[in-house]
Amino acid sequence: MAHQDAPPRWDRTMQQRLARGEAAALGELYDRFASLVHGLAHRVLGDEQAADGVTREVFAHVWEHPDGYDPRQGTLRTWIATVTQRIAVQRLRANGTAALGEQDGGGAEELERTVRRASVAARADYIVHSMPAPLRAALDLAYFQRRDYRQAAADLGVTDDEARRRLRLGLQLLSTAHDAHDTGAPPDPGGAA
Repeated sequence: MAHQDAPPRWDRTMQQRLARGEAAALGELYDRFASLVHGLAHRVLGDEQAADGVTREVFAHVWEHPDGYDPRQGTLRTWIATVTQRIAVQRLRANGTAALGEQDGGGAEELERTVRRASVAARADYIVHSMPAPLRAALDLAYFQRRDYRQAAADLGVTDDEARRRLRLGLQLLSTAHDAHDTGAPPDPGGAA
């Protein structure tokens, strides 16, 4: 079994290929992560065209700075999500600051609240889509389909204790969305890539 801190071989190989300037590597990376990048950007900005622009900017950044990825800090997926969130939040702040210039009053505080809410929402979305499928299924049953843990257990074909465990772990992961706001990086729940 590989050392837990070691990134997947694909991540290291992809970084090396990007550093060599292999355009095909960028294409593979785009195919694998474009929906993640676009989804996170859209979650922060709430605008399709702006999310498209952030997606282009993120992949340009990855192409120009493959050495910015540090495998000791986590997976390539997490690094790309972090770059996406940073760029999207910068764009949200820039758009909000421009709008503030057209207004009077305490809009700066409201802008920061909007940025925080968008960041937490994007982080939560990233966490949910990255968590292991059994945890995601338990949360879906409990919170979107309004099943209690016993009903969720029956639907999942697991014991009541296992359903409670999955719900607890899923909620613990989700709680990090708010806690991680100050770190600037989405957590890597379960290491899914």
